[in-house]
Amino acid sequence: MYRPRDTRRAVLSGEITSDLRNYTVDAQHIGHAFAALHGLGVTDLQALIAVMHGERRGEPITPGRLGEQLNLSSGSVTALVDRLERTGHIRRDRDTADRRKVFLRYADEGARVAVEFFRPLGARTDVVMERFTDDELEVVHRFMRMMVESMRDHRDAVRAARNPAE
Repeated sequence: MYRPRDTRRAVLSGEITSDLRNYTVDAQHIGHAFAALHGLGVTDLQALIAVMHGERRGEPITPGRLGEQLNLSSGSVTALVDRLERTGHIRRDRDTADRRKVFLRYADEGARVAVEFFRPLGARTDVVMERFTDDELEVVHRFMRMMVESMRDHRDAVRAARNPAE
């Protein structure tokens, strides 16, 4: 369907796209600041985020799954996990049902420094969310969830194009 570029929807769509881009860039700057403060690399930070998401979902991540998410070899994952464990950011826990299976979890020290660093951002986020009704937040949540799915689909397509053998 043809829509002139100056329609309200086109303008709003462009502004939302710009806002998402700015949010992404600012989030990356904050993440890089946290990483630099704690001697972490970009991959270390991505791993910590994956571990955090797994724990929040109640589905702790395994080293193998972490490697899939970050597109790393098993040797690279082992070195990454060893490094993050040595620095107190994560710990390995054996599955009680299958002792061969290992889950990665935030270590107490890693959780403490993350909370200390990100608590002010969480407070700012809470203030913003308080300005919206529950119904408005439902719409925002649905929009963001769909945008994340779209971004992941694109990420996976790019990854597949770069690594056709996989």
